[in-house]
Amino acid sequence: MMSLLRQGVGIGGALLIGCLWMGSLAVAQPKPQQVASLNLCTDQLLLALADRQQIASLSRLARDPSISFLAGQAEGLPLNEGGAEALLFSRPDLVLTGTYGQQDRVAVLKRQGLDVLQLGPWTGLAEGREQIRLLANRLGHAHRGEALIARIDAALDQAKGTVPRERSILVYGRGGWVTAARSPLSEVLMQMGFTLHQDVLGRMSGGVVRLEAIITDPPDVMLVDAGSQQAIDNGTALFAHPALAAAVPHGRRLALPGRLTICGGPSTPAMIEALSAEARAKLP
Repeated sequence: MMSLLRQGVGIGGALLIGCLWMGSLAVAQPKPQQVASLNLCTDQLLLALADRQQIASLSRLARDPSISFLAGQAEGLPLNEGGAEALLFSRPDLVLTGTYGQQDRVAVLKRQGLDVLQLGPWTGLAEGREQIRLLANRLGHAHRGEALIARIDAALDQAKGTVPRERSILVYGRGGWVTAARSPLSEVLMQMGFTLHQDVLGRMSGGVVRLEAIITDPPDVMLVDAGSQQAIDNGTALFAHPALAAAVPHGRRLALPGRLTICGGPSTPAMIEALSAEARAKLP
């Protein structure tokens, strides 16, 4: 009986060691030598975390300075059109993409044996830290991931308590779009001392808010895209509306460039710092 017990323990131990060994092999994936990105936000992370020679190609949006925070770093690197066909010929070691609108091409790439890593929009800074670590480790540059996380955390610490007294704020975008309460930007605003006006408007999940609702119950402060300061189309015309100007005057509007808020990643520390500077400059 004792012999059988010892034999069982020995077999169990061998199985455990085998499982741990196989698990370590799964974690210790080879460092990819050629990485392609099909998405603006994965472009930014790849540019920030990878060696330049590791980058096989970036999305065609990577060099647009109005939306790409690292547009300058993208100069000189190959671009792709976001399709699966070209990648099937070049066959990079790793393909980075988002989670929205690219499921068909992701399925094609995976069926053809390509390694695809999908990274979705951040729902908060904790998820952002996890995503940075995941990609940095996969690229073989864990130290760069930790350095970026440290910059985000340092900027957040500096921003805490920026707003001297509790004020409501509404992030108001083109066409009347309101940002969801669960987002890195909302998290930063609350850390600064703001309360989110989405709750008052019944739009905690985001969505379009009619101008009449804001005029009836305006926030103390509004955060807008710097590009919306001039009415150039229907999406920006409402920002020049006299009724909105009376409800939330320009002196109570903070403005940030879109390239700082579109993606979480290397732009996040700059976004936090710019937002804090705007608040300090415009709010008594």
